[in-house]
Amino acid sequence: MGLLTLPLYLNPHGCLSRSIEKRRGINGRDSSVVLSSHSNLRLIKSDRRRSPYGRCIPPYDEDEEEEEEEGDDEKSQSSDDEFDELDNFDGDAISGQKLSKSHSGNNARVNQPLQRGGRDGGPLNQRQNLKLSYGLRDWKNENSVKKMRSRDLQRATVRSLDLYSAENDGKEQSMDEKFTQGRFRKLSDELDFDEKWFPLIDYLSSFGLQESHFAYMYERHMPCLQINVASAQERLEFLLSVGVKHKDIKKILLRQPQILEYTVENNLKAHVAFLASIGIPDSRVGQIIAAAPSLLSYNVEHSLKPTVRYLIEEVGIKGTDISKVVQLSPQILVQRIDNSWTSRYGFLSKELGASRENIVKMVAKHPQLLHYSIEDGILPRINFLRSIGMRNSEILKVLTSLTQVLSLSLEGNLRPKYLYLVNELRNEVKSLTKYPTYLSLSLDQRIRPRHRFLVSLKKAPKGPFPLSSLVPTDERFCRSWAGTSVDEYLAFRQDLLLKDFANKYERK
Repeated sequence: MGLLTLPLYLNPHGCLSRSIEKRRGINGRDSSVVLSSHSNLRLIKSDRRRSPYGRCIPPYDEDEEEEEEEGDDEKSQSSDDEFDELDNFDGDAISGQKLSKSHSGNNARVNQPLQRGGRDGGPLNQRQNLKLSYGLRDWKNENSVKKMRSRDLQRATVRSLDLYSAENDGKEQSMDEKFTQGRFRKLSDELDFDEKWFPLIDYLSSFGLQESHFAYMYERHMPCLQINVASAQERLEFLLSVGVKHKDIKKILLRQPQILEYTVENNLKAHVAFLASIGIPDSRVGQIIAAAPSLLSYNVEHSLKPTVRYLIEEVGIKGTDISKVVQLSPQILVQRIDNSWTSRYGFLSKELGASRENIVKMVAKHPQLLHYSIEDGILPRINFLRSIGMRNSEILKVLTSLTQVLSLSLEGNLRPKYLYLVNELRNEVKSLTKYPTYLSLSLDQRIRPRHRFLVSLKKAPKGPFPLSSLVPTDERFCRSWAGTSVDEYLAFRQDLLLKDFANKYERK
């Protein structure tokens, strides 16, 4: 077996230099391994070792590993002290030159420390000195040098990879910047986006924003894209900390891109404190901001607090109900409440003869009433209730009890429920004044399944179907009306929904 040459060259600073190692393999062929910072790691075996720093160390080729395994069998015959001395070699002792007796300087370095003692610390005998005089030709000592070379190769490679990582930190950062620039090149070319904005755009894209969204933000409020990344991250992380969901950040930025300019100390914290002052629980703050992000653009002292005072003093909502009203409709804080209240109060009092007390109850239960259009929303629904035979007093009673009727679709909700009420349940319209909740229940999920289930059990009365059976929970309905288990009812409802879906599909 030929003497292996070391592939590593150490520079005066002890660093691993780039080199190409040529060695004779077991099969007699020459093989080359490139050991440099630009080596293709895919050419190195996948069974990688790791340095103390967690970085991968390229393993040796097979012939060196096999020889190392053979040397392990000889551990009982090799001196640990010899390995310790070999570990102390400097760069010259492990250069790529062959160790032989012709290199007297190197031999002197090898022989001198080894002559200090044998395995037991005593002087070497004549036989050992004779072996060493031939420049490590002895098989055991040659194997020891190979192990030494393996360890030095490992250590030097660790140093090389550490240096490579340090040298390429800047290069990797530059590559990331180039990737970001290439990713948003279209924005730069078509919309004249400044490349200085790309780090911010890259950060915001983690919330699901895409090129079209950034173009929309640019057209709506371009200065928001000039904010540095650190400031934007601080502000968005604050919103997340008060309960805004990650998925809602995208919606907030599209509706209110100026939010990137609002500072935490002078703006965001003040608005969160205001919401707490009117009784909004911490668990609801994030939902309110997501529903009405524009409230962050309103001055607390000059806009938000006056709105609350108006609701209490002018509209007549109780101070204890303000928190519930804002949670039901956060937009009430950012609209011209005086105009919307005055117009709707005047309309309802004139159209239905509603008292102020009745209208205040409507607003407290369903503050969205102040957002609905009179001509396109409120009036058409009042006229529908009139068309099915209800008088103004009955309509007022229904609206006072269930104001959200004004939010329901005419053709997709109110009319089908009315037809089922009179045709299938055989009830009169006046029953709605006693059970206005009927209009808020789902026809497919609640009204029809319960009616059909009682009919299938032959427990439905012959006269008008009792609307009171539609109000309680599934558990109480099964216990008090059906006398069956909840599972049996849910299975029946599921089959009914599938049949209805199949019928609708066939008609299409």
